[in-house]
Amino acid sequence: MTTNHVFITGGSRGIGAAAVLAFARAGYDVAFTYNAHPDAAEAVLRRAAAAAQGGRFLAIQADAGDSAQVQAAVEQ
Repeated sequence: MTTNHVFITGGSRGIGAAAVLAFARAGYDVAFTYNAHPDAAEAVLRRAAAAAQGGRFLAIQADAGDSAQVQAAVEQ
């Protein structure tokens, strides 16, 4: 079985968080970046794990406006 993966920038709040949760519910493994809200990112991780038991989720602190930080996040 193939596992689908998605990478979302700005996944700790608003539309980004909604996207993380929607992909989690759809069975995707989700990695997402956040910049300044680690508590919100942790909350999204908990909600994603609850929505999709067995999924893999990763929150990475990175500024989406900094290409070097985004590249490092993608490499993770």
